[in-house]
Amino acid sequence: MGKIYRSRAPLRLGLAGGGTDVSPYSDLYGGAILNATISLFAYVDLEKTNDGTIIFEAKDFETKEIYGLDEPIPSKGPLNLLKGVYRRIMKDFPFEHQGLKITSYVQAPPGSGLGSSSTLVVALIGAFVEMLKLPLGEYDIAHYAFEIERIDLNLEGGKQDQYAATFGGFNYMEFYKDDKTIVNPLRVKSDYIFELEKNIVLFYTAKSRESARIIHEQAENVRSQNKTSIDAMHRIKEQSIMMKEALLKGELQKIGEIFDFGHQHKKNMASNISNDRLDKIYNKAKTAGATGGKISGAGGGGFMVFYCPGTTRYDVIRSLSEFEGKTIPFLFTERGLTHWTGIRNK
Repeated sequence: MGKIYRSRAPLRLGLAGGGTDVSPYSDLYGGAILNATISLFAYVDLEKTNDGTIIFEAKDFETKEIYGLDEPIPSKGPLNLLKGVYRRIMKDFPFEHQGLKITSYVQAPPGSGLGSSSTLVVALIGAFVEMLKLPLGEYDIAHYAFEIERIDLNLEGGKQDQYAATFGGFNYMEFYKDDKTIVNPLRVKSDYIFELEKNIVLFYTAKSRESARIIHEQAENVRSQNKTSIDAMHRIKEQSIMMKEALLKGELQKIGEIFDFGHQHKKNMASNISNDRLDKIYNKAKTAGATGGKISGAGGGGFMVFYCPGTTRYDVIRSLSEFEGKTIPFLFTERGLTHWTGIRNK
């Protein structure tokens, strides 16, 4: 029996400030985001083999690519994240092997708005940290994941997902120029967390979206000094401070209003963040008793989040059943990236 190196990293809910972690806004004005990790995960298994091949397999995609040890590995394709991490690790921490199998599974689709792509990258780095005993701390891993995605693979996006997946829990994050990021863990009382879990409805709209296009337009709006877009981002940053205060002081009755405040301003950051279908879902949830909500991630589809005080969650869930999609149960998690060594059965 041989060893198998495993890891998992949690997906996240962005609660406030979403989009202000994207350059050049964060470089020029400083960004601030409040997010929390949830009980949906990206899993990675890493196994050394002796068959002279490198196997990349995404079980959720039912996709596999196999390369010889001396064969060049392209960065493009559906498994670009797995291949990108492997190429970067081999460049920075080269190691001898006779074969390798990388297997992944993510409990949410790409484009869901829960940071699934970045979480997968963090999880794979974690598996290599376990296998190679790499001397990387939490900030190192998160920034390494950011570099692989944004620089090596040239994928559009912000910085919050990598840090959320690595650190875990409720965090207030600050983003500045020169890649400076500060993660402030929040001590949210357990009773408040239980109340949030009861009152937040996570609804998958069944339409994943191409976040890169929305994020690219958002960045261009800042570069061109689009006043409407920049003012909206300023308000969204204010929202993160409002959310932090409400969570820490237990003023949970304000959460829905804070969501709604952010939702209205976020639509001005770029086009296609919302659309007629998402507006209908949002309005239906509010009519049924939600006090506010948000589109998770860059927008355009994926998951939506609604705050439903009292017993209104049941009415909201029932009202949303007329739309294609489904409600996803979840709990908040305290732990971020976790990695360990298992035993492979022969």
